[in-house]
Amino acid sequence: MIARLIRWSTENRFLVLVFAVLLAFAGLYAVKRTPLDAIPDLSDVQVIIKTTYPGQAPQVVEDQVTYPLTTAMLSVPGAVTVRGYSFFNDSYVYVIFEDGTDLYWARSRVLEYLSQVAPTLPEGARPALGPDATGVGWVFQYALVDRTGRHDISELTSIQDWFLKYELQTVPGVAEVATIGGMKRQYQVVVDPDRLRAYGLPLKTIVEAIRRGNQETGGRVIEMAEAE
Repeated sequence: MIARLIRWSTENRFLVLVFAVLLAFAGLYAVKRTPLDAIPDLSDVQVIIKTTYPGQAPQVVEDQVTYPLTTAMLSVPGAVTVRGYSFFNDSYVYVIFEDGTDLYWARSRVLEYLSQVAPTLPEGARPALGPDATGVGWVFQYALVDRTGRHDISELTSIQDWFLKYELQTVPGVAEVATIGGMKRQYQVVVDPDRLRAYGLPLKTIVEAIRRGNQETGGRVIEMAEAE
């Protein structure tokens, strides 16, 4: 068989040359059209649940947030592994699915089960799904620095959270812009216990007054008898 193929090739050199040229062009076309990944995505299909529980220690977060979420996510269809991590103020639950599972289908299933367990969490715990990105999606990191010294850390954090973050999220392909570090602007009220005792006011009254003073209520214009 091989001898006959060699004999035919020597007798039809022109056809062999044409086939070789066509094969070379097909190879060049395939090289230009084949998609390449600098970092191939070999991560698992996973959905992340982040829950913020302000002012709580890791053990409290573990008992009241992470454990209820992980036990509820064990029954999600297609889930093979559920991992929970508890930190100060935050809880992370990773739900890993079988290979080949559609990411958006997995997110919808996790969101369905999350809506059932969310009302049982303590007051102040706010669960939310992570971005629809893979484990190798972190591609860029930058630092916001003021070399003039006219802005403090809280102002730089506000610029990042209220301006730069939203501009970068409009870039095609960007799933999330996460802020790391910085300082949130806050206002502290120092209460004098002697004056509270003198006026007969409990600390709870001060807290409620501050909370009511920071509430926002919507309004509208009512027209009656052609007058506002």
